[in-house]
Amino acid sequence: MIKNHSTEILKETIRPGIAWEKYQHVFKEVNIPAKTILLNEGEISKKGYFIKEGCLRLWFNNKGKDITFQFFFENEAVSSSESFRSGEPSLFSIETIEPSTVYVITKKSYEEIFLNDPQYASFVQEIILKRLSHYTRLFMSYIKNTPEERYRELLKNSPHIIKRVPQHYIASYLGITSVSLSRIRNRV
Repeated sequence: MIKNHSTEILKETIRPGIAWEKYQHVFKEVNIPAKTILLNEGEISKKGYFIKEGCLRLWFNNKGKDITFQFFFENEAVSSSESFRSGEPSLFSIETIEPSTVYVITKKSYEEIFLNDPQYASFVQEIILKRLSHYTRLFMSYIKNTPEERYRELLKNSPHIIKRVPQHYIASYLGITSVSLSRIRNRV
């Protein structure tokens, strides 16, 4: 069971009107060391995560190269939603960057809540739309911006990433090498 202070975090983060007290029994609080794979690319996702503390990243392997495409921090939900919902293999891996504490929900519990609570279903749709918006902005940035412009944008819009995420993951996220990122950082 989630402890009382944990329930308060969920209440503050989640949209008002969702009665988390009635769902707290389906979330399991788990402490996870840094650099732990929660889901491997190609596996079928059977769990969703809500981050209490820590940082996670989504990444995939492209011809032996590790490509990071999103970071998640406190009070954010993460899963391979396509795999979780469809039962198809995940297109990416989920890994902790820092020691993390997460609330875990199984697919079965998620589906029961999703089908029986329209407010929860609406909340999940908002999360998915937010994630889609992020992917759209990232895609457009790769097309129209230089690596330095992408770094400046990251620095402006998400300085917490610069402060908490190792440089090699940031370089991967920006689509450049660590050496190129160092040069950009020296110019900026």
